Amino acid sequence: MTTPPEPTASGHRTDAPAVRIGALAPLTRPGWVEAGQHLLAGLELGVHEANEAGGVGGRPLELVVRDTAADPRRAEAAVDELALLGVAALAGEYHSVVARAAATRADALGVPFLCSSAVLDTLTDRPTDRVARIAPAQSHGWRLYADFLLGAGHTRVAVATQPSLYWASGTRVLRDHLVARGGEVVELDMSTLTPSALCDRLVAEDATALLLLVGHPEPAAPIVASVRRDERLSAILIGAPAGQPEFAEWTALLGTDGAAIPFLRYLPERPGPLGTRVGAALRDRLGAAPSFVAFEGYDTITVLADVLRTHGPDRARIAAAWPDVAVEGTRGTIRFSRAAGIGVWQWAWPPVQVVDRDPAAPGRFRVLHPKA
Repeated sequence: MTTPPEPTASGHRTDAPAVRIGALAPLTRPGWVEAGQHLLAGLELGVHEANEAGGVGGRPLELVVRDTAADPRRAEAAVDELALLGVAALAGEYHSVVARAAATRADALGVPFLCSSAVLDTLTDRPTDRVARIAPAQSHGWRLYADFLLGAGHTRVAVATQPSLYWASGTRVLRDHLVARGGEVVELDMSTLTPSALCDRLVAEDATALLLLVGHPEPAAPIVASVRRDERLSAILIGAPAGQPEFAEWTALLGTDGAAIPFLRYLPERPGPLGTRVGAALRDRLGAAPSFVAFEGYDTITVLADVLRTHGPDRARIAAAWPDVAVEGTRGTIRFSRAAGIGVWQWAWPPVQVVDRDPAAPGRFRVLHPKA
């Protein structure tokens, strides 16, 4: 799928050849389709506005979109194809394990990749200059989430988890941070437990919080429904650091049962003028409130357009430009640096909040733990 260039500010298409950007997003199952749609909406809006402003060096931007469907092998094949099509850079992806596969392949092929939304710390096996990231690293955001738990008095925390590099990494971050501060983490493997059996284990373990480190909608939604129905667990906090409640599908599936479940959200508490304007434009495109993932997509194109205007579409020059970036995005000024333990150029850090949906109005978010 290719998104053609939008008309330029004059209202006419330029005859100059387009500068192509390869866009990766989960647009079909088993990928998280709603997240992919929001990511793509942000990428497309960024391209539209760049072209309205005259493109880059008099040339329009063009997105060449490929669906990863949450499949690492499919993402690798897409990177191979996009590299042969001559894209100047790659952008996007939501699922961390998929983004890792794409980043590794892009690095091997010499194609710069600006990752929009995946948070896994080890995005590549080795340090590279070709990959940069807009989203915060998992270790950063999930430590802040652990601080929120401790501040709310939760020191015995259960995690319902599934086998995955992403979930294993998140569990390790939480355990290391909580145990060092007197907390405990009990790991419950949902590949061997039903939601009902999980409830029995939660009672036996005397946990005060349950974190959903599992896929959506299955088994996350059935777990929430089962815990909410169990009178023995009426006082337990359900949390979702990976952000499952961010999207409208969560409320559609769970209603008020999906409220009061704290999750990580990468937005400022109060948007500035650019964030407000872009948020309104994204709402028009999506027909719904934009998630933080949509803003990440928009910011990705804002950075790439700035780099392309300054350095041109040469892949090596783009990769060399990450440390020089200073671009005003929807959530603050974006600059890349080398963060400890992370092998890619990293925006350190975007705003991070812990929020939940208000039980009285599930469409409204409550900020529980802001971090500028």
